[in-house]
Amino acid sequence: MNGSFFSNPTFPSTTNTPMTPPGNISSQASLPLEQSLIENILRLNKGKLVKVYASYPDSNEWRDKIYTGIIEESGRDHLILSDPTTGNWYLIRMLYVNFVEFDEKINYNVDYSDTFD
Repeated sequence: MNGSFFSNPTFPSTTNTPMTPPGNISSQASLPLEQSLIENILRLNKGKLVKVYASYPDSNEWRDKIYTGIIEESGRDHLILSDPTTGNWYLIRMLYVNFVEFDEKINYNVDYSDTFD
């Protein structure tokens, strides 16, 4: 339809190299060093019973909520808890987490001394 007025774009050829996902890759024995210090603290305390205080500003029913459960997993944008008393599991976005309350000593041995030079 356009004839030769518009030429077809040319793209550089790509090699078949596998793409690696962003982030750090580590063995199961060690935790990957992530940018979020909160994530690292939660991951170091996996298996502990906690209370998570969360706020949902756009909700009238769930304005403020307290989740009680065991830390199962933690990522940059989420926290997974399991409640042993009810059997419920919770996937909570870190965006809504205000703070986390522990009833026991927190494991905190992340060394960032090499990161901030």
